Order: sequence, then structure tokens, then C-alpha cells
Amino acid sequence: MSTNSLSIRRRAAIIAALIIAGAGSAAWSAAASPSSSISVKVDENPVAAANSPLGASYAPIVKRVAPSVVKVQVSERAKNIAVNDLPPMFNQPGFREFFGDQLGRSFGGAPGRRGQLLQQQPAQEGLGSGVIVSADGYILTNNHVVNGADTIKVVLNDGRELTAKVIGTDPQSDLAVIKVDAKNLPAITFTDSAKVEVGDRVLAVGNPFGIGQTVTSGMVSGLGRAMTGEGYEDFIQTDAAINPGNSGGALVDGEGRLVGINTAIISRSGGSQGIGFAIPGNLARNVMEQLTANGKVVRGYVGVNVQDINPELAEQFKLTTHEGALIAEVTADGPAEKAGLKGGDVITGFDGKPVTDARHLKLAVATVAPGSKVTVEANRDGKIVKLEIKVAERPGEKALARAAGGGRDRDRGDLGSASDDSGTLNGVGVGDLDPQARREFDVPTRVRGALVTSVESNSAAAAAGLQPGDVILEINRHAVNGAEDAVKLTEKTESKKTLLRVWSQRGSRFVVVDESKSQPAS
Repeated sequence: MSTNSLSIRRRAAIIAALIIAGAGSAAWSAAASPSSSISVKVDENPVAAANSPLGASYAPIVKRVAPSVVKVQVSERAKNIAVNDLPPMFNQPGFREFFGDQLGRSFGGAPGRRGQLLQQQPAQEGLGSGVIVSADGYILTNNHVVNGADTIKVVLNDGRELTAKVIGTDPQSDLAVIKVDAKNLPAITFTDSAKVEVGDRVLAVGNPFGIGQTVTSGMVSGLGRAMTGEGYEDFIQTDAAINPGNSGGALVDGEGRLVGINTAIISRSGGSQGIGFAIPGNLARNVMEQLTANGKVVRGYVGVNVQDINPELAEQFKLTTHEGALIAEVTADGPAEKAGLKGGDVITGFDGKPVTDARHLKLAVATVAPGSKVTVEANRDGKIVKLEIKVAERPGEKALARAAGGGRDRDRGDLGSASDDSGTLNGVGVGDLDPQARREFDVPTRVRGALVTSVESNSAAAAAGLQPGDVILEINRHAVNGAEDAVKLTEKTESKKTLLRVWSQRGSRFVVVDESKSQPAS
């Protein structure tokens, strides 16, 4: 029954090309807009599709918009930075161990204090775009355009070059506000990006590759897009050509009003392949107003970890629809727990509006001002419950990662081989969480369950995504306190499907393991 603990070596790999459409060092997400010193022009009327000015020539629209789009030039002094400050892929567990000090030397590194490896970063220059949003010099751009910059220069459409200062940045939405000392600048007009529809014609204006201001045309190809799953993503997708240097530039509608801030592309070539993304104008305006008023963005927080509902989960929870956000974990003493929400609840409504999926809920919560009370509707075992929840301010990422609790002595067990049909979770090795296991797999002390120590590659559990280092918290809605519980709960059963609640470094989630999908041993 005993199995040996497995150490995990994660290997860095590049699987897709997601290219930030700008240069430099490096969604709905903002809470209710505060009073702001920025005075912006807004026209929220929908585009008159039948009488759009985009006819035989785009020139009238370009003449109106071009003066509002600027070139942003950034520079960063030469410096030594720790290897820990390199891109995340170079700091994955096992990566340094695998490559040794060659990693630092290959990047011009040298040993630092206490053996810390440093790399020498030469002086750098970058180029992006920006959009003038107020006559007195406020400019919207991307955070990744200005992040880490020591100097920022803005080149206006009339040729003037002005020094800019950073007013505020928001990495979660990849937005930044900078300001130049100037008056009577040609500010762009905002529109209501929530009224944009797939098929609307748009123009992208920016400074790709530093060749000078360039305009490309296309249409809105999709709405509500997400790429990385990180931060607050609610992108407008367009086939208007967006290339490196376009970051921070304007995506405008057929009347020259700001629809979004161009941000990124998906490409296999490094250039535009017709899949570009812009941050919605409503988000940009909301974040901008918070940054100028407070210097930061305050987001709502309810303390739940949620996931989308796939067909397998819908079957296990006896749901008739895939819409809603399934609660995988409720933060202790958080707003959701205080309101009475539980793991396994499916949130179907928030603040009087339907919830379609987990990302939609995350965006909706973030827009609510901390301190506000909202109504939440949830499906709990087939019954709809309505609860009132007081939204809190989202803590910092470090605070979210804090944990407290205790561990147990280690016991180990196998849940059968992958070719064994006498139970479920065949091919999975488990163990109890003692201090050594917690250190080895970096498991917080608050997490209690059975540690997954091994998963046979041809097992149904592997196909479902279970990996060594995961912790099984529940099996078929029954709490798991250790390896012994896991073994007992997976003994002979008529059902070939097992519902797990699993903790990993990405958070908690529900997983369905279907033994009928296991592959025979070769």
C-alpha cells in the first residue's frame, strides 16, 4: 500500500505566441468610479449602422482621431537585477536546478550578495502609443509600455515632444495614466463600449514598429475575450491590424469615438495575423478615473474561488444548464462565508444580473464599490437561495496567499493501479500532509486532505488533470482528512465517475474523474 513521495520538476515551455503589442519593460475591473479631476468627452449614442460615416474614405474620421493619438517613447537606465526578477518562466521550481549557473551567465549574470545571481541589464528603449483623454494633458496607455521606465517622452501629432510623468498604473488591467504639461490638447471622445457589437467597423490608430502614426481598418470580431486567465480580461477582439508599437493606441468606431485601448495580439509570426485585442473603453475610463483620483484601483471582493461548469460537472451537480459560477472554495471569514455561501453552490445571479460563467462573476464583483451590499442568487442542491453579501475591498495578492492551520503525520496509500477496475481513482498514489510534504510541495498549512504523490500516465485521473502535488479535499462531496479517508472513499463502487474537490497552486477546483476513459496498460 505504501508509495514513495515524488518530487516534481517543472519544465519551462513555450506553447503559444501571445504577444504584447507594444514595447518597454513590461474586463471590467474597476470599482464604482470616484469623482475625478479629469474632464473627458463622452458620446454614448450607438453607432447608426445604416448611416455610418465609414464609406468610400476613412479620411474624415482619421483627421478627427489622429491628433488624439501620440507616440510614447520610454527609456530605462542600465542596471543589475536579480535572477528572481527575470521573467517567471526562468524562476519555475527546478529550472535553476536544471540549468545551474549557466542560466545567469547566459544572461550576462554575476553572483550577487548571499549567492544571489544577478544579471546585467543594459540600457533599454521602448516604443508604444497613447491616447489623449483630456485637454490638460492626461494620456491613457498600457502599463506594459511604461512599466519600469526612467524617462517617458510623448510625441504629439503636430511634432511636439513633451516629457511625461506617471500618474498611476494598474497591472491587473494593463492600463496606465501619464500626464504632460500642456493645455488645449485634442482629447478623444469616449463612447459606451458596452453597446459595441460584433460586426461593427473599427479603426486602429497607433505607431507600429516606430515607423510613424498608422491607421488600419477592420471590424469587431468578438467580445468578452480572455487570453491568459490572469488579471481582469474582457477584451474586444478585432481583425484591424495591430502590431508591436500599437500598444496603448486607440480603437475607434465609425464616428471616431474611443471603443478601446489596443493591447495585444495572438500571432505565430510576431506580426498581425488578424487577431488583436483592445481593453474596452468603459474599463479604461473607469480605471483612469480611479488612478487620477486615488493613485490606485480599488476592486470589490467577496472571497470565493469559482470555476466554469462543464457537462461532467453539470451531471454531477444535477444542473440543467451550464450557466453560472461553481464555488470551489470559500475564504474563511470572508464576505461570502459571512453571508452563508458554501462550496458546491452555483452562483447564478449577482447584484440583480445573471451570471454566465466564472470570469463574468469575477468582473461583476470587481465593479462593485467596497462596502456595498448586493444580492446573490445561488443554486444549492437544486434549490435557489438568495443571500445578501457585503462586498469588501480586494486584498493584495500577498494577503490572499496567507494561510494558517496545522498538518498531520504522514500515511501513504495507493488507490489501485490504472488497470484495476475494483474501485475509482485507479493509478493514483496518495499520502498524508506532514511538514515535510508541505515544504516539498509548497502546500499551505490551512489546506487539509490527501496529497497526490503519483499519477499513472494512462489513468483516468491523469486524463482529468490530476497531478502530483495536488491535494484531494473532497471525494463525492465527502471531506477527506488524509490518505486513509481517500482509500476508503474510493473502494468498490458502482459508479465509474468520481467528483473530486482538489487544491493546487492555482487554487481549488472541482474535477470529475471518469474511469471509463482510462487507457489500458501497454
